[in-house]
Amino acid sequence: MKRWIVPFAFLLVALTAAFYYQQQQAGGRAGFPAPDFALNDLYGRSHRLADLRGKVVFLNLWATWCPPCRMEMPSMEHLHRRLQGTDFAMLAVSEDDESDVVRSFVDEMQLTFPIVLDPAGQVPPRYGVTGYPETFIIDRNGQVIQHFIGPEDWDSEQVYRYFVGLLDQKTPPAQAGRSASELRG
Repeated sequence: MKRWIVPFAFLLVALTAAFYYQQQQAGGRAGFPAPDFALNDLYGRSHRLADLRGKVVFLNLWATWCPPCRMEMPSMEHLHRRLQGTDFAMLAVSEDDESDVVRSFVDEMQLTFPIVLDPAGQVPPRYGVTGYPETFIIDRNGQVIQHFIGPEDWDSEQVYRYFVGLLDQKTPPAQAGRSASELRG
């Protein structure tokens, strides 16, 4: 009987730690400076996150092989078009290895927002990404104020009003704004 106590205790601690980690990730991460990076888009132009300082940035990490990523792209395109001409910037970081696959997908979906390529996978570890898609909302001062894990419907009126509200703020709030569940409605 005693020989089962140590393995059972270890298993219990491991399961508790896994549950805690999962709960922490489910709520997303926010309230930290957005790590800078520079990556090239499909046309070879360099995009540096720091160059977007002063704008509200929608940063999405995705891949063409990820069905939920593909599913949310049309709603991202619609949000991008609705907020064009404002201080809103959308940047999608593709984790695909082959640019031809990404280019074909972008053409098929008629995406107009910038998509940069990260075949070396340098961005996900900087943001603590655990899967795809993940989206980070970055305020005008370069702080991550919202983090979404998994696909979202970015085409809702509530989401649009959320971003308009962020754009109307000249100075970003000290805290991370609305929770992900409030934004989803």
